[in-house]
Amino acid sequence: MSMLSNLELIRRVPLFALLTSNQAESVADAVVKRRFKRGETIVEQGEKSNTLFIILTGRVRVVTSDKRGREVILATLNPGDYIGEMSLIDNDAHSATVRAEVQTDMLALGRSEFARCLPENSSMAYAIMKGLVQRLRQADRKIESLALMDVYGRVARALLEFAVPDREGNNVIRERISRQDIAKMVGASREMVSRVMKDLEDRGFVETREDGSMLVKDRLSTLG
Repeated sequence: MSMLSNLELIRRVPLFALLTSNQAESVADAVVKRRFKRGETIVEQGEKSNTLFIILTGRVRVVTSDKRGREVILATLNPGDYIGEMSLIDNDAHSATVRAEVQTDMLALGRSEFARCLPENSSMAYAIMKGLVQRLRQADRKIESLALMDVYGRVARALLEFAVPDREGNNVIRERISRQDIAKMVGASREMVSRVMKDLEDRGFVETREDGSMLVKDRLSTLG
């Protein structure tokens, strides 16, 4: 990351893909590079950071918790995704905590620079709105699954959302995902998720490989 200029970095981010040369240079002058260690908090639920964070490398987890410390995993974000735009738009505190799952490099854009970019750049404003709509749709799906699906359906949907096609066209979850993490995603106990996962494996819906990755069969969609 340190060998690339800010301008080269933002040109790699979809959010800034349609900027003109002058707009890109303006944003490049305003952003700063940040590096977060594994487990480090990027934004805290209930606090304000007054910053838009754009992920360059790594992976982060978005979680919300109650006063008893119980957590629900809302999303996992990857390079090209961004964090903090809702708080910048409505000037309210962050609705969730975001932590680095692995070492993560980011670009940070402050509130005043963010506010200046939006009216000057309709393409960036549109990209922000598109991202907000996608997150609303994800929230709708999560609410639907919690309200209408049993644990089998919720686990199936979570696995399908994590899976990506490999070169052979199979749906694969490459990163090892713990039963506890799945439980936090679907609003169930770890014990229940463990029973569901064992049953799904026994019935051939999923297959855990030696390298820790998981093969997710297409017919799992019949449960989710």
